[in-house]
Amino acid sequence: MLMTIFRLTQDLIFPDPSLADPEGLLAVGGDLSVERLLLAYSMGIFPWYSDGQPILWWSPDPRMILYPDKLHVSKSLKRVIKSEKYDIRFDHNFRGVIEICADIKRRNQDGTWITDEMINAYCNLHEAGFAHSVESYLDGELVGGLYGVSLGKAFFGESMFTLKPDASKVALAVLSVKLIKWNFEFIDCQITTNHLKRMGAFEITRDGFLQQLHKALQKETHPGCW
Repeated sequence: MLMTIFRLTQDLIFPDPSLADPEGLLAVGGDLSVERLLLAYSMGIFPWYSDGQPILWWSPDPRMILYPDKLHVSKSLKRVIKSEKYDIRFDHNFRGVIEICADIKRRNQDGTWITDEMINAYCNLHEAGFAHSVESYLDGELVGGLYGVSLGKAFFGESMFTLKPDASKVALAVLSVKLIKWNFEFIDCQITTNHLKRMGAFEITRDGFLQQLHKALQKETHPGCW
C-alpha cells in the first residue's frame, strides 16, 4: 500500500493526524518554532528525528497514556518518597534536564533523537511557559528527572533520565500529584514501553487519544514557571 508523507512548507499547518503511515509518520520538514510546536501538540503530533535527518513529525496509533491518579507506586518507591531522599524541584534547571536526557546512554539505542536543534527549541518553549521540567536532586546534584509540554489539562511527556535508583520515578510521582491537584486529564507517553506499562500507562487508539486531547484542551493551561 502506497502511503503519502506530507512535506511541510513555512505555512503554519499540519495534515490530519489520521493520514499518518502505519508507523505513525505523518510529515517531514517545517521548523521547530514555538508556534509550530504548540500547533503540533494541540493536534496530537510531535517531532522525533535524529541528526542528519529532516524534521519528522509523528502521530502514532496506538498511543500510550497515563492517568495521573492511576500511576502505580510500588511499596519500595513509596518508602523512597517518604524518606525524602530526593529534593524535587520544578523548572529549576530545564536545560540541564534536557541535556542529560540527550547525553545519557540507553539500552538498544544508538545516538539520540534529542538533537541540539531540539534542545534549543524546547528551551524556547520553556521560556514561553509551555515546557516544564521535574528534577530530582541528591545532596544538591541533579540525578534524575523528566521534561515535557503542558497544554490545557494535558501533559506531554518527552523524556526522562535517572542517575540514581528511583530518581526519575520519584519525579514522575511528584509530578502526578501536582497534575491531580490541577485536574489534568492525562500524561501523554507517546510510544509504548514496558517500563511505562509497569507504572500504569496503557495504550489507546489514536482516535481515542485525540478525543481525550480535545477535551483537555478546552480547559485552562498553566503557563509560566511551575
